[in-house]
Amino acid sequence: MLPANISDWFARRTSSFEQWPPDTAAAAKGGTRISVVLPARNEEATVGGIVAAIRHALMEETALVDELVVIDSYSSDNTAAVAAAAGATVADQDSVLPEVPPRGGKGEALWKSLAVTTGDIIAFVDADIRNFGPHFVTGLVGPLLADPSVFYVKGCYDRPLDDGATTSPCDGGRVTELVARPLLNMCWPELSGLLQPLAGEYAGRRDALESVPFVCGYGVEFGLLVDLAAGFGLDGMAQVDLGAREHTNQATADLGRMSAQIIATAWTRLHHRGLTVPDAPPSALLTQFARTERHYEPNCYDIVSAEHPPMAEIAPLHERTVPSREPRWS
Repeated sequence: MLPANISDWFARRTSSFEQWPPDTAAAAKGGTRISVVLPARNEEATVGGIVAAIRHALMEETALVDELVVIDSYSSDNTAAVAAAAGATVADQDSVLPEVPPRGGKGEALWKSLAVTTGDIIAFVDADIRNFGPHFVTGLVGPLLADPSVFYVKGCYDRPLDDGATTSPCDGGRVTELVARPLLNMCWPELSGLLQPLAGEYAGRRDALESVPFVCGYGVEFGLLVDLAAGFGLDGMAQVDLGAREHTNQATADLGRMSAQIIATAWTRLHHRGLTVPDAPPSALLTQFARTERHYEPNCYDIVSAEHPPMAEIAPLHERTVPSREPRWS
């Protein structure tokens, strides 16, 4: 049973996308400017459909979204061209804030998107969703438009696991259940009511997002959640049930590297609170083993991700170079 304070938050701050249809969200929009950002790397198979769905339903039929930006993160396929053809403004990750040394990773793409968007509210959507619908966006921005005390909204959903032979409807979030949720319950129990703490679909107010650092790698969602809760309080957070989210499931070794980055992100936050041994930083090396014909081959990875500082410390909005509102491919 959830503690009373978390149970109260869960009851008040959990809603469904069905409560936020496009017309309802648009009616609450007023003068608020909304940006949708898709970080994308080698997602030519899905990014075009997502962009087209947002443009048609939320920019042409309903004037809810003001700008739609894809940050292309070192794609080797036609992701950028497909996204531009579908109607997105496309920015190459390294072309944004070129004076800042590039560090790579999903978190860097998200952080740099703050410098090339102008929305008061920014909604992030992963570019690999196979069953995307406009409700992924309307559900995220609805609570922010309806309640000025809400500053951050996380999506939650069922995550199917498809192994090629069978599909388990809720077993896809393996890193969440094995790493992120135990860490949050142990060290940040006030966040234990979040259904999908690592969800790639979330939205926030610009002033909140620009006030916190962004982990450059896969620890970005964990870091944002912990840092925003520490800076603004749990009560301004909400979560919205988006139904189900289908995407290509990662291999176990890939999930291991993601998990290591999340653990490193958690360690950094605990260290800042003085809860770790100050002269004993964690190892930056993750060793995994692959079976070859005759023996096991070790593969070593650097898993400690750098962080970019709060965007508000880098460049005021009026000094930034914002892409043309017309779709382009750079």
